[in-house]
Amino acid sequence: MESSKVTNELPHQYVLNDPLHQLFDAIDAISVQGYDEERRVIYWNKGSELLYGYTCEEALGQKLEELIIPEPMSEFFIAAHKNWLNEDIEIPASELTLRHKNGSDVYVFSSHVLFTNQYHKKQMYCIDINLSDYKEVEAKAMFKEYMLQATFEAIPDLLFLMKEDGTIIDYHASNVGDLYVSPEDFIGKPMVEILPIEVAEKFQTNIAKVMSQDGVVSFEYELIMPSGLSFFEARISHLKKHKQVVTIIRDITEQHKSTEAIRQHAYFDTLTLLPNRFLALDRLSQMLNEAERKTEKTAVLFLDLDDFKKVNDSLGHEVGDKLLIESANRLNQVVRKEDTVGRLGGDEFIVLLRGLTDDHNVLTIAEHLLQTFRQPFKIDGRELILTLSIGIAIYPDNGNTTSDLLRNADTAMYQAKTLGRNTYSFFTKEMNLIKLRRLEIEEQMHGALDRNEFEVYYQPQFDAKNTHIIGAEALLRWHNPALGFVGPDEFIPIAEHTGLIVPIGQFVLQRALSFLSEWQNGQQKNYRIAVNLSPRQFRDTKLLSFIKKSLKDANVAAQNLELEITEGVLMIGQSYIDEALKALNKLGVTLSMDDFGTGYSSLSYLRQYPFDILKVDKSFINNITTNKADCDLVKATIVMAHSLELAVVAEGVETEEQLNLLTALQCDYLQGYYFSKAVPSKQLIESSSNIRH
Repeated sequence: MESSKVTNELPHQYVLNDPLHQLFDAIDAISVQGYDEERRVIYWNKGSELLYGYTCEEALGQKLEELIIPEPMSEFFIAAHKNWLNEDIEIPASELTLRHKNGSDVYVFSSHVLFTNQYHKKQMYCIDINLSDYKEVEAKAMFKEYMLQATFEAIPDLLFLMKEDGTIIDYHASNVGDLYVSPEDFIGKPMVEILPIEVAEKFQTNIAKVMSQDGVVSFEYELIMPSGLSFFEARISHLKKHKQVVTIIRDITEQHKSTEAIRQHAYFDTLTLLPNRFLALDRLSQMLNEAERKTEKTAVLFLDLDDFKKVNDSLGHEVGDKLLIESANRLNQVVRKEDTVGRLGGDEFIVLLRGLTDDHNVLTIAEHLLQTFRQPFKIDGRELILTLSIGIAIYPDNGNTTSDLLRNADTAMYQAKTLGRNTYSFFTKEMNLIKLRRLEIEEQMHGALDRNEFEVYYQPQFDAKNTHIIGAEALLRWHNPALGFVGPDEFIPIAEHTGLIVPIGQFVLQRALSFLSEWQNGQQKNYRIAVNLSPRQFRDTKLLSFIKKSLKDANVAAQNLELEITEGVLMIGQSYIDEALKALNKLGVTLSMDDFGTGYSSLSYLRQYPFDILKVDKSFINNITTNKADCDLVKATIVMAHSLELAVVAEGVETEEQLNLLTALQCDYLQGYYFSKAVPSKQLIESSSNIRH
């Protein structure tokens, strides 16, 4: 009855639109729908019939969400329509995936217009352009926009896209006020005509450099801006395939000013050139503020050179000073760039470790510090042995202020002296238990393979389009009679450090391929198995031959084996890594970058190495439905990966809301507890057809 009523009212209420309707009736290449305040269709042209499958008679009087709006979008569509009617919030033009009469997807670019007719009734017209035949063409045409706008939308740095001769063809700037000149003055012009000659020469030199080698070239320069003299860092990358150059500019003025201020106020130790006590504690204060914001841990390591006074007394202060200088150099070689090594005075040093996720990072660095001091010092023709005693305090476990942490680390250092020197000690008894636990794990790990204590579990992966199983990731589990269940987060780093990861990794690969062969034969499906490769395994010269033999023995095609590689492997930067990846790619093995987004240089690695798949780290998936920043980053990552012809796997999917959003963002594959935890091989084979779809 409602539909008939609306249809009968049309000539009276919408008579003023007859000329407009006649215009739209003459165009069938574009779909035009008109609907009233209740979203009931009042106009449906021939283009709409062709695009959506409903005749004009079928559509008139029906609510639009009952015709072409997919159910997941219905609530948003109704709210947007009401917001425009009641609050004058326009519906922006955008690409949408709508619904055909037969249930299939229809890809359109949709624009809307709203006006009030002479009867004071508001009516909206929706103009849809069919994009189905142009998706592939559009993807190529929009490459620049997706790569330069979507990926870098949230980045405050300036970005310029140039030809190889330095002509600027595009740019990105969150704030146009950060530009040296306005866009109309530099788009389409050579860079040398825009910048001062000395700066332009730096750019020309480094563009030529990056075009002659792989990787990224960076340099610093200065410009006189409206706000005064400013300092910048430029990072240049060459897109060989497109014969273009990408330059990212970062304003480092504040950093530069801080550095100059520190030097002027003598914040560095004059002998070792390390930060002195004042600067070291100031940096610790900054680290604590950052750790509080990010809910991370920060470690303070209080270091004392064992028996240094004897060296000074017996060999003189000149030799002692040289020992202190060499000690400072060795300390700096162990820590990361973001960490701080300082001299507190005399033979006491401090090491500040920022952004820690667990206590094992501290253990590793402390052991490396001890190890590097076990090598003899060569001073004035003499070989001297100098060891360390290290006390460790962790924020927030052992204190919330710089003074508390320094005092507690000092206390722990004296505990290390009591233990016999040449060792480290944590401030708390509980943390010392971690050290003992590590030693126990290392001891029990030797022989664990021979005792058949390891078992490989499998977490299935699903096609996002239909939630069918397409493969699984192999995950190692260890149950030891003495220790009980030991999590991989505990034993994998220790296995990596001791070298036991090589035979353990071989065990995992063979078991995974054997399982895959059985799984494929039993299910008659072309499944894929994903296996992690650690940095230590790449040092094994027999890695490639072992993989070839394992594939042959299991009768598994190379493309069905996916090797997951973390950025930590790539950051090693050794030639053997590059050679191994190229050989694996040639073999036909699928290569996947694991934990994408957790490192700074991931984008360059995607261009440099032959990856097939990109795995988005679960830390980004956790809050994707509640945190817009995470959602935007994942969206940009998927767009970027697809533009590079990479498939995307989202790991850590735990809720239906995450599943729906990732599907809408066109993620390719999904993995996580929402579908299944990691399970033994027999259980996965038996339940392949019953796991939640």
